Amino acid sequence: MAAVAIATLSLTSVPCKKRLRHGASAFNAQQFINSSSHSYSLTLRPRLPKPRAASRVIVAQAGNGSGSYKVAILGAAGGIGQPLSLLAKMSPLVSALHLYDITNVEGVTADLSHCNTPAQVAGFTGKDALAGCLLGADVVVIPAGVLRKPGMTRDDLFSVNAGIVRDLVAAVADHAPGALVHVISNPVNSTVPIAAEVLKQKGAYDPRRLFGVTTLDVVRANAFVAARKGLPVADVDVPVVGGHAAATILPLLSKARPKAAAAAFTDEEVEELAARIRDAGTEVVEAKAGAGSATLSMAYAAARFLEASLRGLDGHDDVYECAYVQSQVVPELPFFACRVKLGRGGVEEVLASELRGLTDYEARELEDLKPRLKASIDKGIAYVQQNQEAALN
Repeated sequence: MAAVAIATLSLTSVPCKKRLRHGASAFNAQQFINSSSHSYSLTLRPRLPKPRAASRVIVAQAGNGSGSYKVAILGAAGGIGQPLSLLAKMSPLVSALHLYDITNVEGVTADLSHCNTPAQVAGFTGKDALAGCLLGADVVVIPAGVLRKPGMTRDDLFSVNAGIVRDLVAAVADHAPGALVHVISNPVNSTVPIAAEVLKQKGAYDPRRLFGVTTLDVVRANAFVAARKGLPVADVDVPVVGGHAAATILPLLSKARPKAAAAAFTDEEVEELAARIRDAGTEVVEAKAGAGSATLSMAYAAARFLEASLRGLDGHDDVYECAYVQSQVVPELPFFACRVKLGRGGVEEVLASELRGLTDYEARELEDLKPRLKASIDKGIAYVQQNQEAALN
């Protein structure tokens, strides 16, 4: 029965049923390698679509890879880390699960070790154990940091979480420089640029391997649209672009699938749904009344993105998710969330085609979010540069 449960755990993304048009724009992996944080030479070029699998249920099928990967979760004893660790333990693609936190991780490790799934679990407590946790990791997931409380925005978390992400990513650069890095710690709009700058300083930056996890915005959009239109949630796919703070989240409801649902939205519905998707985190924080934030849905979304990354590493060719990555999809924004294709090296393509043919409302919202997102990106970059200057003085 355990094998059956694992085989039907539905965390994977809905495949793009609308294939890329002939000549649709995408950025390929080599263009990522040749780009830098401040100067870009990425150019649009035609890409032909490849066939995509119809299945959306995780099964223990091998791609062309080993089907066996080591995952490290940094912040595993926290509100997101614990349920995320459980979901990761259930993945047929995870052979070793390393859990790190500054305290209380021994209990989480013992608890998960009793689950009769194949992944072997090991716990690591405190800074001195961090190197051992990271050694040989294929994917590093970072949910560490403080969570939102009522009245707080994601940006309010910057003063604490910026330093946590900086230090953890520095350790990743030293001990797992080839790993895919998934940043969950908020504010993602700033912490991902922080991670990029730290990796650059360490000579370990590969923009294809660094992700801000914005999958929660997508799963919320899918859930809310399915509920509004009375559709099976498995059939709904809404791309969400921009960033991962309320004012920078832009659900592209005009691009939602099935197409019939997208065509049926009234202007009022579009604005109501967009507002709810943007403010969904606050909805949960207020509902929990000081007892936490969106830990369970975030853990689910992070596990979905983790599974997508592992499928990409394993050689599957149909893996697409939205993520906050370095690109030139919007030239003035060095980081932007949009749909990407995942493969063995991380990001294989950043799909630009979905930003074409926006509605007037979506185009206005995109323009409005640009200065806000740019300010958050600059704030993260400046934080690392200022810390470096202070260390030299």
